[in-house]
Amino acid sequence: MDERWIDEALEKTLDKIRTNVDAVGFRYPHVSLGGRYNDQGPEFWTSGFWPGILWLYHTATGDDAAKMLAIRLEEGMDRVLDGFVTIHHDVGFMWLPTSVAHYLSDGDGTARVRGLKAASHLAGRFNPAGRFIRAWNDKVQANSQGWAIIDCMMNLPLLYWASRETGDPRFRHVATAHSDTVLSSFRRGDGSFPHIVSFDPETGVKICNIGGQGYGPNSAWARGQAWALYGFAIGYRETGDVRYLEASKDASHFFISHLPERKVPVWDFRAPEGKRDAEDSSAAACAASGLIELSRLLPDGPDKEFYRSQGVAILKGLYDYYADWSGDQQAVILHGTVHYPAGRNIDVPIIYADYFFLEALLKLKGMKGLF
Repeated sequence: MDERWIDEALEKTLDKIRTNVDAVGFRYPHVSLGGRYNDQGPEFWTSGFWPGILWLYHTATGDDAAKMLAIRLEEGMDRVLDGFVTIHHDVGFMWLPTSVAHYLSDGDGTARVRGLKAASHLAGRFNPAGRFIRAWNDKVQANSQGWAIIDCMMNLPLLYWASRETGDPRFRHVATAHSDTVLSSFRRGDGSFPHIVSFDPETGVKICNIGGQGYGPNSAWARGQAWALYGFAIGYRETGDVRYLEASKDASHFFISHLPERKVPVWDFRAPEGKRDAEDSSAAACAASGLIELSRLLPDGPDKEFYRSQGVAILKGLYDYYADWSGDQQAVILHGTVHYPAGRNIDVPIIYADYFFLEALLKLKGMKGLF
């Protein structure tokens, strides 16, 4: 495949972010409505993605205005971090691309402490009986004390970082214990994963799968499959455990084999015919970055090239059919789906689609991602 388009896609994306530094500014976006990113507030789980985009952009361009805005947004999240009661499992999504990215960029000590606080919150959600990290809180999801979700695989890099940073293996032990539970209780023989698994919070025994944002307990929510393939690639990168490598490969093959010609999946791979009217570009963007990450972990050879080429093909589909360069839209990537069963934010741009699209493009230019 001719890859000259990659430079063009990256240049256009960076140009749009340059404009958005002022246009989006001090907001914590989730979705774009009417061409303008909303402000979901610092408590929401997506609050780290716009600052994360700014850190990626700063690394690529050296733009200090983006760095200063990212730091202001990070500081604006302090009341959430220190308020504690609204903290949930997605602290990795929130403080890895903000505080940890900040610390790794310039060694800021306050940012380091924020990252370690967030990692301690995440580790504190570990249920030793079931060996899983609890999802959500009762205020968000009642009676969810025994729930774990596939998304949390993408929060574990925060724990791996904290373990390296402090020299304390406890954080890594929590991450690997949760990953092992996902292997034993989520993973299906075909490489797919449910969104939610419910455990008895007292005994740790698995009760059932729950559909969550997917169509049902036995379905394959597209973004969940992307979280799995990327999360297990990270697990392999951090531990060298070949079981995680095989899980990432299996999830990748399931995802790839169910893609349509334009490379962006329907919101749930197993949705019935009458419910296949929405795509999820965010799942495609996340999967593309995960596939490129997986490729980078493999020795030279056919496997390495296969996963890279598949990630590039998904990015090309996004660039050709889902990207907006009109100037009328703050988002880069269109046609995402947040929660189809709830009828919430269907066919809208989503901030993490933009994040993973940019991250994947920069990986192809030799940069590291933030996860």
